[in-house]
Amino acid sequence: MKRLFAPLALLALTPLALTSSALAENIYAHVGLNMFSPAVMGLSARVYVPNGKSNTVSVIDPKTFKVIDTFKVNAEPQHVVPAWDLKTLWVANDKGVQGLTPIDPKTGKPGPHLAQPDPYNLYFTPDGQYAIVVAENQKKLDFLTRATMKSAFSIAVPCAGVNHMDFSPDGSFLITGCEFSGDLLKVDLKTRAVIKKLHIGGMPQDVKLSPDGTVFYVADMMANGVYFISPALEKIGFIATGKGAHGLYPSRDATRLFISNRGEGSVSVLKFSSRTIITKWKIPGGGSPDMGGVSADGRQLWLSGRYDDVVYVLDTWKGKLLAKIKVGRGPHGLSFFPQPGRYSLGHTGNYR
Repeated sequence: MKRLFAPLALLALTPLALTSSALAENIYAHVGLNMFSPAVMGLSARVYVPNGKSNTVSVIDPKTFKVIDTFKVNAEPQHVVPAWDLKTLWVANDKGVQGLTPIDPKTGKPGPHLAQPDPYNLYFTPDGQYAIVVAENQKKLDFLTRATMKSAFSIAVPCAGVNHMDFSPDGSFLITGCEFSGDLLKVDLKTRAVIKKLHIGGMPQDVKLSPDGTVFYVADMMANGVYFISPALEKIGFIATGKGAHGLYPSRDATRLFISNRGEGSVSVLKFSSRTIITKWKIPGGGSPDMGGVSADGRQLWLSGRYDDVVYVLDTWKGKLLAKIKVGRGPHGLSFFPQPGRYSLGHTGNYR
């Protein structure tokens, strides 16, 4: 099978992978085209789709756009999350017998269920020491020792509906959103405490750091746009994108941000350098684009159709709908795997 990644020799020749100054200018300097970790060498590309209402995961071959496997998991799988070391994918099941189901990316098959209360989402600290279980209903962040996936400590959150997050460039803090109370929180990872709260109203969803590390972008599906938030957790701007702004995905060259507008079936494209919307792509016939990610070659944007039981594949330059793939009911946080990067910070594929 033809590989979609470059050999290690190419990685060694990539200037962005070698200079600290490049990282200062672009935190995504290690997730550019063909910059794969040795941990994923030889893996076939697959797209893993958690079907929240079918309690299954669909596996898609991105070359053929065909579902090649479907397997059962526990109730309401929300997200498929690449582990920090890229050796496992975790399915977060937050209903019924709650917990995490591992997937071996070498075989594409699930392993034994790991019991864990209320895992709506899953992240990893940049240093790789801890996994962070986003316990939405229990209003806390549960930190597990990543090497063992055993409980280490928890941080209670003073808000409702904690869901998505991203980390500062140096990994010292994170900013997370709370969709049911309209709040953002700044959590200090050294003191293990919430150090600031900002009420923005609405319904904050995905959070993504700008390439230069100076702005956190926060999608708000009630405000129908994206807030610009400073590292000090201050609101510094807002831009309308479309009804139900939801997921945020940087382009492979870190020049653009793709924003899924779930309520109107569109994707807005923001230019990082100017913080302006440069185009909007509408899905033919409408739809409900939710969570997903960019393909390893940067040419495709894969998004689940939350209320249409499909997966959309769009061209990342022209916005053309390349495929609409039927999956199970209620597809949510799909993961295209593998992708470039040294390690995963979690969610559907936030790499560094």
